[in-house]
Amino acid sequence: MLPTITLRPFHYRSEEALGLDLNGHLSLEPEIRKLKGIRWCGEKGWWYLPLSQENYQRIKAFTAHLALCQYLEQRKATQAAHLQGQKVSPRRVQQFLTTPLSVANQLALKRYTELLELKAYSKATHKTYTSAFYQLLRILGQVPVASLTKERVQAYLLWLLREKHYSAANLHTTINALKFYFEGVEGKGREFYDLPRPKKPYKLPAVLSEEEMIALIQKTENLKHRALLLTAYSAGLRVSELVSLQIRHIDSHRMLIHLHGAKGKRDRMVPLSQKLLETLRIYFRRYRPKVYLFEAEPGKPYNTHYAQAVLREAKQKAGVYKKGSVHLLRHSYATHLLEGGTDIRYIQTFLGHKSLQTTMRYTHVSRLKIEMIQSPLDRL
Repeated sequence: MLPTITLRPFHYRSEEALGLDLNGHLSLEPEIRKLKGIRWCGEKGWWYLPLSQENYQRIKAFTAHLALCQYLEQRKATQAAHLQGQKVSPRRVQQFLTTPLSVANQLALKRYTELLELKAYSKATHKTYTSAFYQLLRILGQVPVASLTKERVQAYLLWLLREKHYSAANLHTTINALKFYFEGVEGKGREFYDLPRPKKPYKLPAVLSEEEMIALIQKTENLKHRALLLTAYSAGLRVSELVSLQIRHIDSHRMLIHLHGAKGKRDRMVPLSQKLLETLRIYFRRYRPKVYLFEAEPGKPYNTHYAQAVLREAKQKAGVYKKGSVHLLRHSYATHLLEGGTDIRYIQTFLGHKSLQTTMRYTHVSRLKIEMIQSPLDRL
C-alpha cells in the first residue's frame, strides 16, 4: 500500500494555509522538503505552504489528485470553525457563518481565556477548555451564555451525547470546561457542581511485552527516533513531558532525569537508565541539539504529533499491532517495573501520580501477578 499525504485546511497566524499531513510516513520528508517555501508547523505537526493559486498548483503537481479532492471537501467544513478544533458538520458550519458571536458572548470568551491565563492552566487545558466553550458560544449565536440555566446546559450535554455521539471522556471534558465558566467566571458557586456526568468505563491499560519492546527498538534504525523511544520507555514519560525535556534536565552525575512542571505542575525525578545515557551520548554527538533533547529545528522542541508518528512507524516495522500512543510505553514501563519487584509506592512517585489508586491499576495487568494466582479448580 502506497503512503498517502492528506491536505489539511487550517489557519496559521491568522492566515489560511495548505497543510500537508504525512500520516506518520516519515520516509516522505526528504521529498517534502524539496518543495520551495515549505515550512514546518510545530503546533499541528504538519508541513505547510501559505494558501495561494501558485502554491495550489505546485502541490497539485506534487501530490495525488485524490488528496486534492479530499482537501476541497474538508476546506468548506472547516472554514468557519478553524478556531474551534472540533469536528463540525458542514450544515453546522453554515449555521455558524450566519450566527456570529454576540458582543456579550465575545466578552464572555475574553473573560474566560483571561481567567485561564490568570490561573496558569496548562497550554493543553487552555486549548481544550476554550475549544469546548467556543463550540457552545457558536451554537448559541445571539443568546447570551450567561443567561443559560442549569436545565438548558443539561439539555446541551444531552444533545452532545445523542446527536454528536460524544464519549464519556469527551463529555467529562466539556462539563469541566462549562463549569469553569459558570462557577469560575460567573461565580455561580456550587450551583453547577451537580451537573450529571456519565460513568466512565473502566479500561485496563494496554501493555507491551518485553519481547515486543525489544523488537520495537531493534527495528528503529534512525538514531534520533530510537533515542526518543528509549527515553519515553525508560522513564515512563507522557508525550508532553518527552517533547519538553531539555538537555539540562539530564543529570548524568546523579543518574537522574528532572521533570519540571509536569502534569498538575508537579516536578519529579526519575532514574536515568545507563543504557539510555549511552545512547543519548551517541545521539548528542551526531545531532548536537541546542536546548531541547529532541528538536525539530535548533532550539525548538519536537511536536507531540511527530513523536506519536515515530512510534506508529516503529510499531509497523516491528509488527506490533497493539493499539496505543506514546502513553503505551509509559504503561509498559510501569508494568515492567512492577513485574521486576519495584514497590508500588516508588512507581507512583516515578509516574507522578497524585493518588496511589491510579497506580494500582497496573497490578491488574501484571503478567507475573496474575500467573501466581492459582484457580480454585486446580486445587481440587
